Amino acid sequence: KDDHVLGNPDAPVKIIEFSDLECPYCKSFHPEMKKALEAYDGKIAWVYRHFPLDQLHPKARKEAEASECAADLGGNIAFWSYVDKVFEVTPSNNGLDLNLLPEIAEKIGLDKTKFQNCLQSGKYQAKVAADLKNAIDSGGRGTPYLIVIGKSGAKLVIPSALPFEADPMRPELTPFRPIIEEALKG
Repeated sequence: KDDHVLGNPDAPVKIIEFSDLECPYCKSFHPEMKKALEAYDGKIAWVYRHFPLDQLHPKARKEAEASECAADLGGNIAFWSYVDKVFEVTPSNNGLDLNLLPEIAEKIGLDKTKFQNCLQSGKYQAKVAADLKNAIDSGGRGTPYLIVIGKSGAKLVIPSALPFEADPMRPELTPFRPIIEEALKG
């Protein structure tokens, strides 16, 4: 109930993504997950959790808190809109100016002053820290890190930013669609 879910929350397959908003691999993986949601309409739920890699991206933790403030002010839809917009505008690798966070909120229709107050309050520091601990405790060592939970409860891991479908330009990368197929079988 505390997670951000896109897709059918009652879907037979849940994909938990641990992500860092400054990670270039997470940024490139984000549209791949959207392709998966579209292809498996109603059959998968995408669950987003924060995994800011502080040693590489010290701004990512504040960006994660910002996405939580977006959710606080506008619900699940605002959360996903905020994450989409951050990935759209960030140059990655700690390149986003944190002063832009309230402007991003305003661009997606949130009250800029309320957003700034939320972000300055630090009220979501503990949630981001708990997600980070959950990622590490679950075996995450880098981002994106995904756990696919199948119909039977079996867990499969997508350890990095893999394409949804085979990419002829990058044949060395194994697509993750077969992992979803396996999870749907049981």
